[in-house]
Amino acid sequence: MPDDDRGALLRDVLGRLGDKWSVIVICRLDGEARRFNELRRLTEGITQRMLSATLRRLERDGLVTRTVHPTVPPQVEYALTDTGRSLHTILYQLVDWTDQNLQDIEGSRKAYDLMHG
Repeated sequence: MPDDDRGALLRDVLGRLGDKWSVIVICRLDGEARRFNELRRLTEGITQRMLSATLRRLERDGLVTRTVHPTVPPQVEYALTDTGRSLHTILYQLVDWTDQNLQDIEGSRKAYDLMHG
């Protein structure tokens, strides 16, 4: 893959991983497959359209699988792939870091806003 193409793909994937909905959906899928409406309930604030688009992008990137069960009406479940699970581990570390440093970050924001506001 030429360096220009590799750089564009890298930026695209990092952009996806930096998208708040992708991160939340990956976290909500940890440990078990979930149906669309269950996932929507667990992902507070997301619209049906945004969840659908997010799941499609994650599936395209190989982070999520979509399984359609032959029932009436059809049941669709989403689950993390092995790659998605390995990413979840990294995201969990990021969430843990954020939680540990949240108070310092909040203090820094307040100090900055007082000086520059």
